[in-house]
Amino acid sequence: MRLISQGLNQLSQWANASLVRTKLLPENPVAQFELNPELPTFYVARLNARSDIAALDRVCKKLALPRPTQTQSIGEKSIPRFIGLQNPTPLFSKKAKPSNALDIGKDIFEALQLTPDCQAQIIPITILWGRNPGKEKPGIGTLFSHSLTPSWLRKCFVLLFSGRDNLVRFSQPIELNQLINDKADVDELPHKLVRVARVHFRRQKLAATGPKLPSREQLFNSLLASPSIKKAIEEEAKSKGLTHDEARLNAQNLLEEIAANYSDAMVKVGERLLTWLWNKLYNGIEIKYAERVHNLADKGHEIIYVPCHRSHMDYLLLTYVIYHQGLVPPHIAAGVNLNFFPAGGIFRRCGAFFIRRSFAGNKLYSAVFKEYLSQLFIKGYSVKFYTEGGRSRTGRLLPPKTGMLAMTIQSMLRGIDRPISIVPVYIGYEHVMEINTYLKELAGSNKKNESVFAVFKAMKNLKNYGRGYLNFGEPINVNQYLNEHQQGWHNAIHPTNVQKPTWLNARVAGLADNIMTNINSAAALNAVNLLATILLSNSQFALSKRKLLSQLEFYLNLHRDAKYNTQVTLPEGNAEQLLQHALQLNKFDVLQDELGDIVTIKEQERTLFNYYRNNIIHVFAVPSIIAQQLVNCRTVTIQECEQQLALLYPFFAKEWFLTPLRAGYIAEILNAFANSGLIEFDGNSVKVASQSNAVAQLEMLGKVIHLTLERYAITVSLIDSNQGITRTTLESENDVLAKRLGTLHGIKSPEFFDKKVLVSFISSLKTQGYITVSEQQCIEATQQLAELKSHLRALLPASIWQSINDTL
Repeated sequence: MRLISQGLNQLSQWANASLVRTKLLPENPVAQFELNPELPTFYVARLNARSDIAALDRVCKKLALPRPTQTQSIGEKSIPRFIGLQNPTPLFSKKAKPSNALDIGKDIFEALQLTPDCQAQIIPITILWGRNPGKEKPGIGTLFSHSLTPSWLRKCFVLLFSGRDNLVRFSQPIELNQLINDKADVDELPHKLVRVARVHFRRQKLAATGPKLPSREQLFNSLLASPSIKKAIEEEAKSKGLTHDEARLNAQNLLEEIAANYSDAMVKVGERLLTWLWNKLYNGIEIKYAERVHNLADKGHEIIYVPCHRSHMDYLLLTYVIYHQGLVPPHIAAGVNLNFFPAGGIFRRCGAFFIRRSFAGNKLYSAVFKEYLSQLFIKGYSVKFYTEGGRSRTGRLLPPKTGMLAMTIQSMLRGIDRPISIVPVYIGYEHVMEINTYLKELAGSNKKNESVFAVFKAMKNLKNYGRGYLNFGEPINVNQYLNEHQQGWHNAIHPTNVQKPTWLNARVAGLADNIMTNINSAAALNAVNLLATILLSNSQFALSKRKLLSQLEFYLNLHRDAKYNTQVTLPEGNAEQLLQHALQLNKFDVLQDELGDIVTIKEQERTLFNYYRNNIIHVFAVPSIIAQQLVNCRTVTIQECEQQLALLYPFFAKEWFLTPLRAGYIAEILNAFANSGLIEFDGNSVKVASQSNAVAQLEMLGKVIHLTLERYAITVSLIDSNQGITRTTLESENDVLAKRLGTLHGIKSPEFFDKKVLVSFISSLKTQGYITVSEQQCIEATQQLAELKSHLRALLPASIWQSINDTL
C-alpha cells in the first residue's frame, strides 16, 4: 500500500512538472508576510489532493520554505505539514471520507502546549485550477472546471485542461497565540482552526472566481419577476397603451441591451491577447498598493472599483491587473457607445454591462437598470464604474457624476449582508493613445462615435508608449462612511421597496468628493509628466540638459522629502535615467551646439504636454506657491507662507480634489528647499540662498501654478470691475479675455479656456464668501474679494496684470 501511495505521489509530481504552470501570489510571500523558514511550519488548504500538494511543494521548494510533503517535528511529536480540510470524493460515491484536519490540528496544539517556548506558523494556502466560477445549474462543461471536492478522474480532466492556469496564493499566517488565548480548552482549538480556515477559503474562492453564474434566461426571468420591474412594466403598459406582454418584452429587450454575459473562456483569451498588447505598447505596468484590495477580499467585502478615466485603455488595463492579482474581473459599467460590433459582444462576455448616458424620461429603463445593478451586488459580483462619466480631455479629474454612486447606496438599502468598499484607482500613462483626438475635440471638433474601424486604426499604429501606472487608492468603507455621516441610515433598509431617502443626494455628493480626493492622493509621478511640468514652465519649452537634469533631481528630492500625500509614488531611477527613458518615446528634440545639449519638446507635442502636466499639477500646488513667494520677496516668514496658503488652498482643494492642508506640510517643503541649497533659515524667516541657480530653480517651480492663478485673476478682475455682472456675461467676457491673454502670452493649455473650470471657480468664490449671487444670477463682490485680488497681484508678473487691465 505504501508503495502504491509513493507511486501515485511520484506520478502526481511528474504531472505537475509536465502539465502545470503555477502563478504565485503574492510574488514574494516570504517577505510580505515575514515568513520564517526556521519555524515549525504547517500549510492549511481546502482540499487534500495529491495534485494540490505537488503544486504547493514546487512553490515551497523555489521559496526555500519547509516542504509540505514532509513531516514537522515539535518536541517529540512528528506531524504532517499539510492540512487538507476535505478529502476528494471517491469515483463511485457522492460522499468523501472525513479528513484528518482535526486530528492534525489537535496534535499541533498539544505539541505547542508541551513546548511553550516553541512558535509555529500555520499558513493558509488557496489552490485553484482555473477561474471558472461554475454554473448555478451545472452542465457537462463543469466536468473540466474547478470543483470543491473532485474525484480523481475529474481531477485528471481539471489538471489536463486547467493545469496551466494554476493559482497558488499564500495568506497571512493564522494567529495561533490569539486562537490559544480565545480557547483555553485544547480540544476546541482544532475546531476553531478549521472554522477560521473554512471561512477564509470560502472568501478566497469568491474573490478569485466570483459567484456561480446563472443562465441568461434564468437571470432575466428572476429580474423580470422582481416587484420593482413588475411595477415598472405595469406603468409602461398603462402610459403607452401596450399590452402587458408587449411591455414585458420591452423590459426584456432592455435587459438584453444592459446585461453582461460573463465567460471565463473569453476572459482567458482576453488575458493572452492583452499580455501581447501590453508587451507591444508599454515598457512595463507599475502597480502599487494592490495589497489593499486583497485585504478587502480577505475580509469578505463587496468591492467597487472607481478609477479615473484617461483612456479607453483604462477598461482593459484595470481588468487585466485585477485578474493578474488573482481576483475575479469586475463587472464593468461601460457607455452604450461602446456596444458596437464586434467589440460590444466581446466586452459583454468579459463582464461589461452597458449604460445609457441619461435615464431621463424612461422609467422602465431606470427600473430595469437599478434592479440589475442591485442583483450584481446581492449575488456578490465586484463592479467597476467611472464616476467622471467620460474620459478626461484635459488630464485633470472631471467633476464626478453621482448617478452610479446613488444607485449603489440604494442597492445597499436592499439589505446586502456584506460590507461594501469603494476602491479609488489612479491610472496614468506616459502616452495616452487618444490624446490627439482630445486636442481636436477641445478645439471644437465633434466627438466621433466609436467603431470597429477606429479599433483597427489604433491597432495599426501600435508603438512604444512608455510605461503605464496603476495605484490602488485608500479604500472607502461605504457602511462606515454612512455610519459617520448619516445616523440612522439603517432605518431606510427594505428588501424590496426602497424609497429614495431625503439625505441621499448630500451623502452621495460627499462620497463622490472623497473618491476623487483619494484618486489624486495616489497619483504617480513619471518621467513624462515631470518633464512636462518643467519644460512647460519655460517660455521656449526648452532647457539645457544640465539645467533640466538639475531641476528634475530637485523635483524628485522635493517629493521624497515633502510629499503632498504619502501615497504619491515616484518613478524608479535617478534624473539621468528618467531623462534617457523619456527621450526614447520620441516626444523631445535634443539640439546640440558648442555649449552642450538642449532638450526641447517637439513642436507638435507642446500643447499635448499640458495633458500630462495636468495629471500631477495638484502635487505641485503648495510648493509652487511658496516658491513664487520667495522669488517675489526674497525673504518671507513662515507665517506669511501659511497665510498665503490659507487664502488660496480652498480653491485648489475644490479644483483638484485635495485633502485638507496638513499640519507640518509647509515646514517639510521649506526644509526640502533648504536641503537642495535654495533657501536659508533666519529665525522664523527664510530667504533665497545666494547661490546662482537658486532663484532660477525656484522661479521654474513657481511658474507651475501660473496658469491657474492667471485664470483666477481674470475672473476676479471682471467681477471687481463689473459689480452686478450676470453669470452669463461673466462667462462670455471671461472667455474673450482668456483668449486674448492666450494670444499675447502664448498660452495653449486647453483648460485655460474651459468653461467648466470657470463654473467651478465661481462656485468656490461663492462658497468661500468672496461673492454673492442674486436670484437673477447677478454677481456682487464682497470686501474679501479685494484681498484675494491683492494676493494674486503679488504673485503674478506685472505683464499679466497689464494685459488684463488693458481690456477692462
